[in-house]
Amino acid sequence: MAVTTTGWPTLPVLPDPATDAVLTSGLLPELAHAFGGPFHFLLPDAFDAGLRAMQDALEAAGVDGFVYFAKKANKAAVFVERAAAGGAGVDVASAAELREALGHGVRGEHLVLTGPAKAPALLHLAAQHGALVAVDSLDELDTLVAAALTGRVRPARILLRCLPQAQPNSRFGLSGSELATALERCVQAGDAVRMEGFSFHLSGYAIQPRADLTADLVDLCLKARVLGLEAGRISIGGGLPISYTDAESWHTFLAEQNRGHYHAGKAFHTGDFYPYHSPVSGADALAALLAGRPGGRDQTVAAILKDAGVQLLMEPGRALLHQAGATVFRIQGVKERDGYGLLTVDGTSLSLSEQWFNSEYLPDPVLLPQDPIEGPLEDPARAPGGRLAGPFPASVGAATCLESDMLTWRKIAFRQRPRTGDLLVYPNTAGYQMDSNESPFHDLAIPPKVVIDRTEGGRPRWRLDRHFT
Repeated sequence: MAVTTTGWPTLPVLPDPATDAVLTSGLLPELAHAFGGPFHFLLPDAFDAGLRAMQDALEAAGVDGFVYFAKKANKAAVFVERAAAGGAGVDVASAAELREALGHGVRGEHLVLTGPAKAPALLHLAAQHGALVAVDSLDELDTLVAAALTGRVRPARILLRCLPQAQPNSRFGLSGSELATALERCVQAGDAVRMEGFSFHLSGYAIQPRADLTADLVDLCLKARVLGLEAGRISIGGGLPISYTDAESWHTFLAEQNRGHYHAGKAFHTGDFYPYHSPVSGADALAALLAGRPGGRDQTVAAILKDAGVQLLMEPGRALLHQAGATVFRIQGVKERDGYGLLTVDGTSLSLSEQWFNSEYLPDPVLLPQDPIEGPLEDPARAPGGRLAGPFPASVGAATCLESDMLTWRKIAFRQRPRTGDLLVYPNTAGYQMDSNESPFHDLAIPPKVVIDRTEGGRPRWRLDRHFT
């Protein structure tokens, strides 16, 4: 019996013609059959467009800047390849990421090494290839200086990462006293170190705090130059927001959703949700940052950078991966329980990382039925093969033995009753969702990544991504 109810909160994604073309191409059922399990498809043209938009925003503001793709946001090799081809660098935080970037065409001097408490071997490897290192502690600085002085590596290119005053409990960055000590040691190290500037790691997605801290780091560059240091670059890290949905849908969702809309009465703190809508996003957020005025200053961020002759570096991840891929599961079981459905798919929530941060990936998944209902839904007799029309609310669980392993706790109002064998597509998952937490739990295979190459008319062509590790 169909569940005929209304009023279920929805969060529709922004339209994307490239994704829609894949959904309607007939390719996904074939890939699901071939792989026998979940998979991700990648749309690298979206990455190219996002990178060009950020580079254009820098140029429009007259700011000298350089973009590093934050590799941690997605392990796929194709995005590293596109970064290299598009004149960008790559932000890495491990030896494996560094080797992968080099192996896919990124020059050593176009790498930046971030992350806390970096191992000496990793620091040596980065210095040997001429990578820029965001130094997070005095120990790291001492390791790099000692290696250079003994001739084991070339002079180290470094940024000193600053602890933001607005986030004093952050585990990233050097405190004020540590920063003063680091500057003294850079001066004493002489040619063993190229102190190229400063960086920061700031949690959250607000623009104004980034504008304020950017101006503060420019001031630090000017002071460091008095000491004889190069200090001509600053990195603002990542944190540029993107929008998955429109403003009305997002605010309506937040206002209407309650624990009754989730399986087992699950409750989420709305403050733990990613902000799925932002007034400005991606390259527009970068433009807003450059046009903003730091607190207590008359000049814009762009003017402050230009006047000081400071190059702006950034390390976006999610913001470069907007609309660059999606995740596909096959439904392998359907139950009805207390007025809603429980779907079980052929994978785990490890492929949708928000669940493992006590949150929920909220954009509505798309049902690709084997026998879709066409036209209006008023007449259930329109459903082919006896399938009943919706709305049919259902939550989505994983193929594991854990009660908590849910891909979607929320009861999604599907257009028609899902059936075993239908596909469920989670849109816009390339940024952090695909592989931050994937694991072969239950010896299930980690979902492969399929690169969709653009074709001029006709059907999309695909190939497996060439990730090394």
